[in-house]
Amino acid sequence: MPRVAGGERPGLARGLRHSDLGEVAPEIKASERGTALAIADLEWREMEGDDCEFHYGDGSNEAQDSDFPTVERSRLQEMLSLLGLEAYQVQKLSLQDSLQISFDSMKNWAPQVPKDLPWNFLRKLQALNAEARNTTMVLDVPPDARPGEKEGHLEEEVLYWDTADDVSADIYSFSELPTPDTPVNPLDLLCALLLSSDSFLQQDILLKMSLCQFALPLVLPDSENHYHMFLLWALRGLVRTWWSQPMRGPGSFKEDSVVLPRMPTFTFVRMDVSSNSKSQLLNAILSPSHKPRDCFWHRDLNLGASPREIADGLVEISWFFPSGREDVDIFSEPVAFINLRGDIGTHWLQFKLLADISSAVFILTDNISKKEYKLLFSMKESNTKYYFILSPYRGKRNSNLRFLNKLIPVLKMDYSHVLVKVSSTDNESFVRRLQSIVRCVIRSPCRRVSVEDMANAARKLGLRVDEDCEECQKAKERMEKITRKIRDPDAYRREELRLQGEAWRKVAQVEKELSRLQWAGDPPETCRSELRGRVLELRAQQNSLDPTWGLQEFIRGVSCPSLGEKQYFLRWMELGLARLAQQRLRPPPDTLLSLRAKHCGAVDTTELLWPEPLGVEHFLREMGQFYEAESCLVEAGKLPASQRRFTHFPGLALELLLQGFPLEFVDGASLSVPLRWVTGLLKELQARLERRSRLVVLSVLGVPGTGKSTLLNTMFGLRFAAGKSSSPRGAFMQLVEVTESFSQDLGCDHILVIDSGGWIGGALTTAGERFELEASLATLIMGLSNVTVVSLAETRDVPLALLHAFLRLETSGHTPSYQFVYQNLHGPSAGSPQLRDGKQCPEPLSEGGLPLACGEARVDGVRTLANVAFGDPEKQHVWHIPGLWHGVPPMAPVSLGYSEAIFELKRCMLENIRNGLSNQNKNIQQLIELVRRL
Repeated sequence: MPRVAGGERPGLARGLRHSDLGEVAPEIKASERGTALAIADLEWREMEGDDCEFHYGDGSNEAQDSDFPTVERSRLQEMLSLLGLEAYQVQKLSLQDSLQISFDSMKNWAPQVPKDLPWNFLRKLQALNAEARNTTMVLDVPPDARPGEKEGHLEEEVLYWDTADDVSADIYSFSELPTPDTPVNPLDLLCALLLSSDSFLQQDILLKMSLCQFALPLVLPDSENHYHMFLLWALRGLVRTWWSQPMRGPGSFKEDSVVLPRMPTFTFVRMDVSSNSKSQLLNAILSPSHKPRDCFWHRDLNLGASPREIADGLVEISWFFPSGREDVDIFSEPVAFINLRGDIGTHWLQFKLLADISSAVFILTDNISKKEYKLLFSMKESNTKYYFILSPYRGKRNSNLRFLNKLIPVLKMDYSHVLVKVSSTDNESFVRRLQSIVRCVIRSPCRRVSVEDMANAARKLGLRVDEDCEECQKAKERMEKITRKIRDPDAYRREELRLQGEAWRKVAQVEKELSRLQWAGDPPETCRSELRGRVLELRAQQNSLDPTWGLQEFIRGVSCPSLGEKQYFLRWMELGLARLAQQRLRPPPDTLLSLRAKHCGAVDTTELLWPEPLGVEHFLREMGQFYEAESCLVEAGKLPASQRRFTHFPGLALELLLQGFPLEFVDGASLSVPLRWVTGLLKELQARLERRSRLVVLSVLGVPGTGKSTLLNTMFGLRFAAGKSSSPRGAFMQLVEVTESFSQDLGCDHILVIDSGGWIGGALTTAGERFELEASLATLIMGLSNVTVVSLAETRDVPLALLHAFLRLETSGHTPSYQFVYQNLHGPSAGSPQLRDGKQCPEPLSEGGLPLACGEARVDGVRTLANVAFGDPEKQHVWHIPGLWHGVPPMAPVSLGYSEAIFELKRCMLENIRNGLSNQNKNIQQLIELVRRL
């Protein structure tokens, strides 16, 4: 490969033109210039008639396959080295790696060196921080580096996602690779991070970016391995809800994965040079006039831009989803918008894909030369609609008109497809015109594709699809074998998951009666023996059954020796069962938030009439019942230990917990704790963690619909089901690892997080078996906890079941550190969280409520919530959290105030844990004993 005198690298082939090489410094010899042209330029050869084709260079294949890739490979490797990601090219970065708690989890730090950037980005994205893309690097400057300046002076370097988004690269713009003191283009950071992540971390990154309303990567360029990757799997987990209005009949909300529905797709690309920004136009099209959005990062945000090194050729996608409100809906149906970063002449494969899948393509350019004309001439067989966006003040007007006159009949255009953006002052009217064009295309017969259709088109062009790996396909086949037999989920539960229905409820009821007798003092032995006999009879009936074919197939899936295939299988099962639930007729997704009780503003889930959807937790629950029945009989001497068949089940479930999958702690169907199954899991956990078994238990309780699961997911990056009326009703637990370097300071090795799910009823539930169950389970979970977050919608929203648990724990002497969180569910987002001392926020309870709870718990003299829960003001706080959304869903991003408030809550809780204000940390054996006792 020829080199510029002085040791400087020549520019990459992207955007390199004859004119560039002719004007470059004369140190390049003529013979070297010819070789460079052969490699970098696009040469066209006329075929029969007007047909033409293009290929790269007419030099030897050696020049294509050896010299040119060497420069690209060096750039990628240097970028990975700069960001500290080289170590993750063989063993990819995993989701669990990104969720570990460290010193940095307790401070709002800014990265100081480029190697901090990936972790800073992941941390902000985990917190759904709307400023995750505005990465600032603070560099430490040695005291002697700047004479006269104070020691510790900090210099700020601002980094941006986009660089010359719509500026053609020329020979003078090619820079040296970034050094530790220069900004890194955040698009390069994103590409490098995705190339270094496994499939499940990629999926999580795109999920969080979607919640922030960021444009998502669709085709990921990889110059190192000479292929581009279509990210179907990474997008498959995204589920959106939107308003669907049929031609006839009433509208309703619809919920589906973003990869499945077919919709119109509009692509924006740049050809050669454009003085207009694609990204700014796309953002304006997607934004209501009064609420500008920045889905696509562009060159004019904040200050300046930095050059892209590895991100050229990146294809991004964003969607518009209607909300059903005419004042905010720009389009009446879902629409996809795609942006290609870089020049189409350099990234022809991506452009060919986009032309094949789009309803319309908008080409931004200032110049149409012979080369660009031939590029577009080759697309004459396409059925895609083409539009040109030109600037009258740039380029060669006569040349542009000449080539446009030739292209209009070839591309089946008319002159209305040529748009001229006169100046920056006509932005609003120009954007309205573009929106009108999009509406006209939507109303006319046009191509509609799904993301799955796009992936099929990518395969035909030779692009790789992330979902096509062997492990993923094997897992998908196993999932489909199971789900094909599920025609009616309710019938499937009764016939295939037989142990957890009526049989388990009867066992739970008898065991509760037996437990009450043990606490009643000195019950008659005959009564206890009768109940024990009844339990053994029911357990024997369960143990006489064998696992059905569907459960056996599920067990084979989670027993797979390949960790990757096991993870794929579990995720496919979640997606497949969720798809079955979406296809069933049920109330719209916002029904849960609209169900309000007449008093206290509480949501009463007892009014929800639709059945709990079939989920992965039901298969694991069935495994737990087989283990419970067998263990019960062995303990009673009714079954020899040598005949046990299911002793390995807790180990299989533990593997899922360690990989970040939530496991059920409280059975959502019977509101009971499968004690033997839970203790079996904890014993397996103790054996696996060995010396790193010190735990802090953090739980969240509260009324459904108050954002409990979303709070935990935002705080720790977890995967608790959230935001759906059909989410599981049990309590679930996940394990968060603390880094070894931080565990000594924090005082624990792991944090066990428990989400109470949807089983706490409304505040008015004061009597009956349901109240007893809720109060007992709330007592259990808070009794296990070092920290309890109580999530409430309004100050009078405290369920009496929780209040009853407060009183019980007060008498027992065990009180966790309480964090009361009042979330603004419906109002506008506040600017920042409000933390108040616990003694300043007590509210008297409704008449009769507290006396009743006090009477049941045998505590006298308590009259306010403050007396119950705010005994130690240093351990209890009340937080007022801004609303989750900044705007109207589904197009609203998460509000910055919400993200910052949750981070501050997390920091406060970790600080309390470190300072010993959250009671004594537990080891797993102590936790097992506490579970049994409570």
